Amino acid sequence: MPRFAANLTMLFTELPFMERFEAAAKAGFKAVEYLFPYAYDKKELTAALRANGLQQVLHNLPAGNWESGERGIACHPERVSEFREGVGMAIDYATALGCPKVNCLLGKLPQGLSPAEANKVAVENLRFAAKELEGAGIRLLIEPINHFDIPGFFLTRTDQALALIEEVASTNLLLQYDIYHAQRMEGELGATIAKNMAKIGHIQLADNPGRGEPGTGEINYPWLFKHIDAIGYTGWIGCEYKPRSDTVNGLGWRTALTQ
Repeated sequence: MPRFAANLTMLFTELPFMERFEAAAKAGFKAVEYLFPYAYDKKELTAALRANGLQQVLHNLPAGNWESGERGIACHPERVSEFREGVGMAIDYATALGCPKVNCLLGKLPQGLSPAEANKVAVENLRFAAKELEGAGIRLLIEPINHFDIPGFFLTRTDQALALIEEVASTNLLLQYDIYHAQRMEGELGATIAKNMAKIGHIQLADNPGRGEPGTGEINYPWLFKHIDAIGYTGWIGCEYKPRSDTVNGLGWRTALTQ
């Protein structure tokens, strides 16, 4: 049976953020993830997790100015110092929250920079981050994101991410495999997950089209959930989708599609 973590950035959005922890626990979730913790006090977040019996399983490294449209800075040569300061901030929060993994959003390819130049910057930044995080007992992930939702994003495909992981050459760097993004860019979900299981550190889900709940689109989630179980994935699966209406009313898929 898959273990599902509520993504609090996407779910229970009818509530203020700090109230979503309790809502997730009441809805039967045992774990949560979300984009960024940095706008909140570490003690307040830790208290919310403990009060509701929840485990924090993932958050992202700082990713630049999110409100202005930035989606990461790890491939930006003029932002190396800012990126590395963000690694320290991520370690501080992840340690306080007991969060075992953090994800690095590589960002959009900077205007005028070649993909090869951006890749070189990314490799050096990821080597630094992987080493620093390993020292704190935290695993680093990178996530391909489809270029339909985020035009210009640097890292868009599984094979590109795996090549980057190989070049960084750190045992502390793994792939965050988002089923929705992978379906939009390449398909072959079952085969790709099975082939690369040893390199996958976390899985996220949503259906396509529309990024809705599992069962609302084209992905055969009943088969995929059984497949993921059968090939031995025991980690959390983050529910990073857009509910069609109320979050709780849309959670029936957890039972209907996992029998």
